[in-house]
Amino acid sequence: MPSIRLEALAICLAAALGWPPSAAAADLPIIDAHSQADQEIDLERIISLMDEAGVVRTILAARSQRKPEELAAFAARHPDRITAAVRSKSGVYMKNKLGRFKKFLQQQAAMPEFGALAEVLIYHAEKRNRNDRFLAPQVAVPPGDPRVAAVLSLARQRTWPFVAHIEFASIGADRDAYMRGFEDLLRGNPGHPFVLIHMGQLGPAEVRRLIEAHGNVYFIAAHTNPISVENSIEPWVNMFDGEHLGAPWRALVIRHPDRFILGFDNVWERHWTQLYLRQVALWRKALADLPDAVAHAVAHGNAERLWHLPPAR
Repeated sequence: MPSIRLEALAICLAAALGWPPSAAAADLPIIDAHSQADQEIDLERIISLMDEAGVVRTILAARSQRKPEELAAFAARHPDRITAAVRSKSGVYMKNKLGRFKKFLQQQAAMPEFGALAEVLIYHAEKRNRNDRFLAPQVAVPPGDPRVAAVLSLARQRTWPFVAHIEFASIGADRDAYMRGFEDLLRGNPGHPFVLIHMGQLGPAEVRRLIEAHGNVYFIAAHTNPISVENSIEPWVNMFDGEHLGAPWRALVIRHPDRFILGFDNVWERHWTQLYLRQVALWRKALADLPDAVAHAVAHGNAERLWHLPPAR
């Protein structure tokens, strides 16, 4: 279908849903579908940063030494702004202590403030900064591993999207095996949504192939912009050409507006304080260049639908 017809359909849909024009980028509600907070960031500071950025809600996970109970209390103080996400990243996950890992998941899921699952590390390359300082270890867990199955079981029980962290550009020789394993999960659970964070480090052709092959695959566009790319040595995908989406990505997002989700995956304190506001501002410019319904779907609508969130108007 020619892009002009797709844009006309998007404009009609926006009018039917009562969404304001996306050209008013400053007023576009934004949901951050995945970010994290450790003990170094003041949780209340997150709310003030969200206010400054115009982010109406964040799906937030605890990491490092931040306790699930602290995150639950924070979400309880701000139920209209924060959705707590069950974290799987932990020593018991890394050490493959399956029984203790399941207990860790259930302890979090029992708290009423938790309404989502955080990313599941399936393939995560070792992280170092530009000065070769160690940041995080490699994680290589086969998609068919019992730990992955445990998280998927909880996701299916709660009808929460399964957020997979798979860095396909970093895997190397095992890339095809990980792709086959991921697609086996998609085919084996056709009614359940699977979300690849960071676009899976995939290019537009492979993203298009997955979308056309699987009706239950979605993508969070975290770390896929020039600000993230310039501040990292990782092979993140850059979806941008200047201040707008590059042509292949723009065409793909317009053709499949229900498959793309905005998220920032702030991990460390510097992500929140040095990079966050700049990235939100850049994404606002890119969203303003899209048809109204597409911009609203990516910015907040798809997150609302998949995570059963109240509408942001």
